[in-house]
Amino acid sequence: MLTVKGFLFLALGAFGVIYLIIWWSSIRRNRRAEPLSPTVTHSGIGFITNFFDTLGIGSFATTTSCFRLRKLVRDEFIPGTLNVGHTPPTIVQALIYITIIEVDMTTLVLMIGAAVMGAWLGAGVVAGWERRKIQIGMGAALLVAATLMLMTQLNLFPGGGVALSLNGPRLWVGVVGNFVLGAFMTLGIGLYAPCLILISLLGMAPTTAFPIMMGSCAFLMPVASARFIRKGSYDLRAALGLALGGIPAVLIAAFIVKSLPLSAVRWLVVVVVVFTALAMLRSAMVQQRATSEREGPPTSP
Repeated sequence: MLTVKGFLFLALGAFGVIYLIIWWSSIRRNRRAEPLSPTVTHSGIGFITNFFDTLGIGSFATTTSCFRLRKLVRDEFIPGTLNVGHTPPTIVQALIYITIIEVDMTTLVLMIGAAVMGAWLGAGVVAGWERRKIQIGMGAALLVAATLMLMTQLNLFPGGGVALSLNGPRLWVGVVGNFVLGAFMTLGIGLYAPCLILISLLGMAPTTAFPIMMGSCAFLMPVASARFIRKGSYDLRAALGLALGGIPAVLIAAFIVKSLPLSAVRWLVVVVVVFTALAMLRSAMVQQRATSEREGPPTSP
C-alpha cells in the first residue's frame, strides 16, 4: 500500500517531469542564434550556491548577489532565473531530506500545499512586472532576508522545540505562514531562513525545517517556474548553469560534507546581501530619475 511519503515522492517526480517538459518545449520553440550552453561562471555559481543551500544557508540571496556583482543577468530576469535554475537541485535536496529526517506527514503535506498555492499566485504577478518594480521588490526582499539572517546569527529567535508535528491553531498559523513565504519566494527572498524561523517559533524541532522548507521549495518552484518560462521572464543560459552546477553540489554536501562551521559564511552572506539590496534600490532610483528627465516637466494647460 502506498504511504503518504511514497505519494509525496511520486507527486514530486510528476512535478519534476512536467517542469522539464515545459522547459524543454519552450527551449525548442524559442531557439535563438546565440549559444545556449552556460559558461563555467554560470555553473560555478550554481555549484557554490547550491552547496551552501543544502547546508541550510539558502541560495536565492547568494545567487542574486553573484549575478549582480558579475552583471550576468538583467535585473528583471533574476526572479525567474532563480526559480527555473534552482528547481532541479532543490528537488534532489527534497528527496534526500524527506527520506532521512522524521517529520509528521500531515504537517509536511499541508505546509507544502500552502507554499505551492502562494508561489502560483506570486509568480503570476512578478513575471509581468517591469524592470524598476522588480528592482524595488527584490531590493526590499533582500533587506528582509538579510535582517532575518542577522537576527538568526544573533540568536534573537527561539531555538525551537522538540515537536515533530503541528496541531490545532499552530498548524493553521504554519500553513498560512508558508503560503505567504511561497508567494514571497517568487520575488527572490528565499524560503529557507524565514521558514526555519517560523518552524522554531511554532515549537517544532529545528531539524524538521529541512524536509518542510526543501519539500515546499521542490514543489512550489516547478509551479512558479512554469509561469516564468511561459512568459520568457528569465535568462536561459544562467538557469541552465545553476541546474547543471547545482545537482552535483547537493549530492556532495548531503552525503560527503554533511556539515560545516558556517557562522563566518553567514556573516559574509549578510554583508553581501545588504550591499546587493542597496545596489538594486539605487538602480531603481537612477532609472526613475532618467525616466523623469526624458519625459520632462509636466506642461501646463
